[in-house]
Amino acid sequence: MAPVHGACRVKITPLAIPDVLLLQPDIHADDRGFFCETFHAGRFRALTGFAGPFVQDNFSRSAAGVLRGLHFQEGRPQGKLVRVTRGAVYDVAVDLRAGSATRGQWVAAELSEHNHLQMWIPPGFAHGLLALEQGADVIYKVTDHHAPDLERSIAWDDPLLGITWPLSGPPILSARDRRAMPLSQALA
Repeated sequence: MAPVHGACRVKITPLAIPDVLLLQPDIHADDRGFFCETFHAGRFRALTGFAGPFVQDNFSRSAAGVLRGLHFQEGRPQGKLVRVTRGAVYDVAVDLRAGSATRGQWVAAELSEHNHLQMWIPPGFAHGLLALEQGADVIYKVTDHHAPDLERSIAWDDPLLGITWPLSGPPILSARDRRAMPLSQALA
């Protein structure tokens, strides 16, 4: 545990790409339900080194089997703090940062309403998710505004990435994600 600023504690777990972090907030539960603090600017800065600001909150709901991504913004990368409020998702981050020792590599974690995990994905990563349950609700904070003219998508099944998606059948994709570019083009 990494205690920061008072009684709330957040457990931090670096993933195989150490800049991508899993945050597990302190859950206060009793017979009424539970309470947890999902974001505190000072604590987040102390734990991650990111001083902010977050400029937009996004919400998505996905049917089971929907695969969104791998999305990024060219020239205006977004950092994302991702959490699930209903259902479960397999959340994936792909390092696109020039000069990074882990460029072109990916990490993933299951985020769910039950484990309360959040994933911090710094700017410079592509992001994708697979809804593991019907009606998976995802809320995420971003560090830059959505710029439709700069949005890009990497093929979820690019063999160079080799992401091991926990699929039980073919994923449900948007038209944009069916036309996604290969990783090699995104890194060029």
